[in-house]
Amino acid sequence: MRVKFLQKAGVLAAVSVLTFTSVPMMPVQAKTDAEVTNTAGYSTDVIYQIVTDRFLDGDSSNNPSGAVFDKGDMKKYHGGDWAGITQKINDGYFQNMGVTALWISSPVENIMSVDPSNNCASYHGYWGKDFFRTNSAFGTMDDFQTLLDTAHANGLKIVIDFAPNHTSTAEYAGINFPEDGALYRDGSLVGTFSNDSNGLFNHESWTDFSSLENGIYHSMYGLADLNQMNSTVDDYLKDAIDQWLDMGVDGIRVDAVKHMPQGWQTNWLSSIYEDHDVFVFGEWFNGGTGNDTEMTAFANDSGMSLLDFRYANAVRNAIGSESSSMKSLYQVMVDTESDYDEVNDQVTFIDNHDMSRFMTLSKNSSDSVNQAYVMLLTSRGVPTIYYGSEQYMTGSTDPYNRGDMTSFDTNSTAYQVISKLAPLRKTNAAMAYGTSTEKWVNDDVLIYERQFGNDVVLTAVNRNENVSYDISGLFTDLPAGTYNDALDGILNGESINVSSTGAVTNFTLDGGECAVWTYSTQDQATNIGNVDPGMGVSGNTISISGRGFGETQGTVYFGKTAATVLDWSDSLIEVQIPNVSGGEYTIKVNSASGGSDSYAGFKVLTASQVATRFYINNADTSYGQSVYIVGNCEELGNWDTDKAVGGFFNNTASIANYPTWFYDVSVPAGTTIEYKYIKKDASGNVIWESGSNHVYTTVSDGTGVVVDNWQ
Repeated sequence: MRVKFLQKAGVLAAVSVLTFTSVPMMPVQAKTDAEVTNTAGYSTDVIYQIVTDRFLDGDSSNNPSGAVFDKGDMKKYHGGDWAGITQKINDGYFQNMGVTALWISSPVENIMSVDPSNNCASYHGYWGKDFFRTNSAFGTMDDFQTLLDTAHANGLKIVIDFAPNHTSTAEYAGINFPEDGALYRDGSLVGTFSNDSNGLFNHESWTDFSSLENGIYHSMYGLADLNQMNSTVDDYLKDAIDQWLDMGVDGIRVDAVKHMPQGWQTNWLSSIYEDHDVFVFGEWFNGGTGNDTEMTAFANDSGMSLLDFRYANAVRNAIGSESSSMKSLYQVMVDTESDYDEVNDQVTFIDNHDMSRFMTLSKNSSDSVNQAYVMLLTSRGVPTIYYGSEQYMTGSTDPYNRGDMTSFDTNSTAYQVISKLAPLRKTNAAMAYGTSTEKWVNDDVLIYERQFGNDVVLTAVNRNENVSYDISGLFTDLPAGTYNDALDGILNGESINVSSTGAVTNFTLDGGECAVWTYSTQDQATNIGNVDPGMGVSGNTISISGRGFGETQGTVYFGKTAATVLDWSDSLIEVQIPNVSGGEYTIKVNSASGGSDSYAGFKVLTASQVATRFYINNADTSYGQSVYIVGNCEELGNWDTDKAVGGFFNNTASIANYPTWFYDVSVPAGTTIEYKYIKKDASGNVIWESGSNHVYTTVSDGTGVVVDNWQ
């Protein structure tokens, strides 16, 4: 589920966290958004990403046999499993680090043969074969349930990787693949790539990544590309994810969202949100720090969050390779705050399984790794730790960035940094929900403050190991007093003094020094932090997290309509979306004590969703124009051309070619809708088609197809 953040994050400041010594930290009481039971909102969480096969072999009896298993070959299975992860939960490795969610490899059954095109086995979990059965190398359904139960008993959420884009490799230079991209449903064959009379797969050869359209409907590196617009595939993927969520899974990381139709994904997400209160985030790979408008539109409109590659690349450039400055890192923070509607909902990281490890990037500088973690854990977003990076593991490209876990040393400096900062996201609302403001910056130093209500976190980072900086003229919203470094000086941070005017006594930030200073109180006005997910249909349960709601139930409104309250505490409210028409609503929380706060832009969908492919024939355009659809429901923009859906595609041989255009759209099921097509250019100039509105009654289930002629 996606978390909607009310306030924009602001500017950054140098990395130092201080703890105020004069005013005691107040413990969070009663039911809070810190509990593992709140699976909708993750802003108070720290996620730990695990490549299951490479973490720990807890049960050697499930190790696969034959050519797919070789601990000396980085392309083969090495034996890691759910029993190993369960073992490390039981010994407290994650909890003592402050981690509260585990993101594990896709649990579904994968092919158990070596891919002849690259001599690789499916240890990574991305070559699904049967999405209703487990990967036997990771364990049985009982083993998976044990992992879930153990995690929940220890305050940990479980996020599964899920790859609905494809099955296994099926086309490459005339090679015959032993599985032929086969898709099974609980042991029964659904179909194969080469014998596909039912249209389960797209057959457009390899993508050249030249356009969004090409990437969606062509295959990635020969992987059998699922046709999600096929009703059988649509039902299959909805039923499959339901099975895993019904077992108790708390979140989903969706692989390759750039390579599937957004309209289908919104329909899929809506079906999930009708039954499950979970956080969903996707992977849209991006190698830079600039605004990719298509990626940003997906993050803002699809119904899920994204892995924040822009932020990751900015930290890697500024602190890892030092190819850019801390000023540039701050500018990326400013830019993303403007571009993303919900910047605090994006999932942040410094390395993962598809990029070189931070330790390798920083030329084996453990100091740089430590600094990057201070940035990551005190910045906006949902921070994610890549397994082993807290142990300074190295590795360049895939598969060498996916090495076997080398150590479980709880005394490593990085482990200690994480263990001191991660828990603050539970106790200090500024860490979870706060806006950000830059307080002091140069090429080497960034000092920034985050604030939510009365909670404040001030962070300072000096990336230069050899140069100290005198910090003067620094002002903060920390109350007057003396603050100790929340890192307890392990990165050489010291205490600071704050006057009644907010002036910080001049101090020296030594080479490589990082510090964090914090203030937290339960004396809070009513403030909404997140609304999760960011869309839904009437009757869905959503979670509103924040502070100052009080322990006595108040009222929640969608516009002028009161919602049914299911649960209420000072930091978490659960309500049902009331019976209102589709559209965007301002959610308002009125506490019993008279406090009030509101959140704008929550999207109520018209009804349960179905994915429908719209074709428009004979739509001739001039250079720079594209075709869009706009209509009389929320899903089609409610006749607002700024919210029209598109631009349509016209260059996929098996689907449509210019001047016929097509687009896959999520629309309300079993509903008569009216719409028109428009032509729009980059400047926003609009040309409407003539004639009466098109009228169509959508399918009640499965997927639909509409063919129209331009009027």
